[in-house]
Amino acid sequence: MTEPTTATPETTTEGAGTPGAPTPPEPGPPAGRAAGTTAPPGTTGPAPAAGTLPPGDGGGDGDPFDRDDLPSAAGATGALLRSLLSAHRARVVVAALVLLLQQAAVQAGPLLVAYAIDRGVPAFRAGDHGPVVAVAVGYLLCAAVSGLLQYVFVRAAARINQDVLLDLRGRIFRHAQALSVDFHERYTSGRLISRSTTDVESLRELLSEGLQELIAVVLAFVYISAMLLWLDLGIGAVAVASFVPLYLLVRLYQRRAALVFDERSTAIAGVIVKFAETMNGIRPVRAFRRERANDGEFAVLNHRHERSNGDALLEMARYVVGSRLVANTAVAGMCLWGAYRVAGGTLALGVLAAAVLYMRRLYDPIDRLGMFLNSYQSAAASLGKIAGLLAQEPGVPEAVAPRALPAARSGTPGREVVFEGVRFAYRTGGEVLPRFDLTIPAGQTVAVVGSTGAGKSTLAKLLARFYDPTEGRVLLDGVDLTELATPELRRGVVMVTQEAFLFSGTVAENIAIGRPDATREEIEQAAKAIGAHDFIAGLPDGYDTDVRKRGGRISAGQRQLVAFARALLADPAVLILDEATSSLDVPGERAVQRAMDTVLAGRTAVVIAHRLSTVEIADRVLVMESGRVVEDGTPAALVGGEGRFATLHRAWRDSLVG
Repeated sequence: MTEPTTATPETTTEGAGTPGAPTPPEPGPPAGRAAGTTAPPGTTGPAPAAGTLPPGDGGGDGDPFDRDDLPSAAGATGALLRSLLSAHRARVVVAALVLLLQQAAVQAGPLLVAYAIDRGVPAFRAGDHGPVVAVAVGYLLCAAVSGLLQYVFVRAAARINQDVLLDLRGRIFRHAQALSVDFHERYTSGRLISRSTTDVESLRELLSEGLQELIAVVLAFVYISAMLLWLDLGIGAVAVASFVPLYLLVRLYQRRAALVFDERSTAIAGVIVKFAETMNGIRPVRAFRRERANDGEFAVLNHRHERSNGDALLEMARYVVGSRLVANTAVAGMCLWGAYRVAGGTLALGVLAAAVLYMRRLYDPIDRLGMFLNSYQSAAASLGKIAGLLAQEPGVPEAVAPRALPAARSGTPGREVVFEGVRFAYRTGGEVLPRFDLTIPAGQTVAVVGSTGAGKSTLAKLLARFYDPTEGRVLLDGVDLTELATPELRRGVVMVTQEAFLFSGTVAENIAIGRPDATREEIEQAAKAIGAHDFIAGLPDGYDTDVRKRGGRISAGQRQLVAFARALLADPAVLILDEATSSLDVPGERAVQRAMDTVLAGRTAVVIAHRLSTVEIADRVLVMESGRVVEDGTPAALVGGEGRFATLHRAWRDSLVG
């Protein structure tokens, strides 16, 4: 066995990880290496990250993750919408042209009415039925063309709508998966669910209904203004002037509604977050009788949602009342003035009738314009939150010019791991690992022990590259982990966690996650090598048994065996076991330890040990305290000494005897 290289701490952190000391702060990006940036060794100050705020701008403790909406660059919402529509530019243009023609057909109706009154009726009285028949045919033709074009537009818009939403949901899902573990530890899954459901639904309402109403109203305004000015300059001028108070009313509604809908979106997210959190933690909820307290907290969030919905309805009601008052006043005034002019012979009756019909056609959609503004404000608030999410960059970015690992040494499946001048501190402050150096030779199994908060799991997460060091480098056979492409890293380093998470699906599918192209025979061989085949074969459908949500159909020990089979099938050079037996009973622990003997054979392994029974399989033991390695040696050498590990080992042996 290669002589172990002892870690050499250069700094200390008082109290971190010692019994009775405060637990480490909640994980955030390492200080000096913010999300989306890579700090070179020696940097200590935090670097600003894309899509994040500096301390003090986000919430009560300066963390933007305390807010429902993540910050994004100015104009990010509009840029997101444009990028979603840009892929469908040609179809959008065609749909707009179809709607343009459809509105032209619709707005031809009042002109035909004016012609019928001023020309058709007098001709009909004189015995000439041609003009009236022409008007009737023209009116029916316009109605048919309008209906057909409306059908074409709705189909085209629906396809664009669904393609845009499909693209957006895919972007959210892919981006959320690409973000680092740090992000997911700080941004709740309930908020992610809200982004991909209620916020996307808000955009669907805008695209499927709101935009059509807006374009129709704008086209109607242009057509009708032009027609009225052409029919009679005075009436046209009055009609255009009446749009000024309507414009001011719309602007006022937009400003007030923007605040209301932002609050409503946040309130909806709060309800979803609380619901998801409670259901995911239903066992401790029942165990600690949290039902009544949760009911009270949920009621507060639910009432907040109710109030925000009520505020939105009140703003809509104010807008509708104001717009109808302006519209009715304008139409009544035009009728009186037009009637006076008709009586005086300065205005044709048909022109007045057409003007009134045009005004009614223009003001009738005002309520629908309010619905569009509702959809727009809701979608704008939701798109802002989605844009903030998509603006977040991974805290462990992909290598710009990835390197490949050197060829594995003959007869040595493991790889050498080196921590070179590594220091780590969370973004929220508090150094977890003072600067240290550590070498783990290829093929060596290292057990890491220590009290809670000593830095064991942090060391493992740095090796798995869930985080990057604040300073220094982690090397795999001489290659910096930051220079490896993610697929290359995941093939080389695999981590088995305490919870042994299983996905909904069959046992075979869960094992095959380690190597998706594996055959059924290879999957079964991995399970047999681990010692999981017998219990799997005894399940109702064997390897095709659905383990259900989080693997709830099988026991914790069985889930751990499936996780080991998955790791063995993946055949990594470096395997990390993070307290893999801490939640198991004695029979389950023994079964898992037998599996560990198989899966660790010949590999480089880092075993985070909670139970000292796990340490017995290790070649080497590191004892950590306050983020430092305070003891380093073989299990036998440390047990025979008088250090911290010897004390822990004696206490463990005494507990077994007792």
